[in-house]
Amino acid sequence: MNRREFNAYRVRMNKRILEEGSLCTRRFFSLDESVYREGKLPAKTKEMLGLVASTVLRCNECILYHIQQCMELGCTAEEMYEALDVALVVGGSITIPHVRYAYEMIDEIRNEGTASGK
Repeated sequence: MNRREFNAYRVRMNKRILEEGSLCTRRFFSLDESVYREGKLPAKTKEMLGLVASTVLRCNECILYHIQQCMELGCTAEEMYEALDVALVVGGSITIPHVRYAYEMIDEIRNEGTASGK
């Protein structure tokens, strides 16, 4: 599944889950959204923490989501690379395929931005 397909799938399925899910489900989704908002820690930092956790947990969909959020909040590739270093140290060599994926997605998004003149 490419990045655009993932984004469309995520939106479609989250809508379905929120329509059919219980109050507990909706509360969890709300908490998940609100925890990344600006607070004592900048939202940008929180998204990089999400990127680290997603890499350690080896969830490529989550990695992609947090990379996109990081970039929207102005994180540089170099900042994300440092965050991925933390993930690699915490998660060990088993995270290497997911670090590769993260670098690939960062490159893909940056290249799209360059191609579109952003």
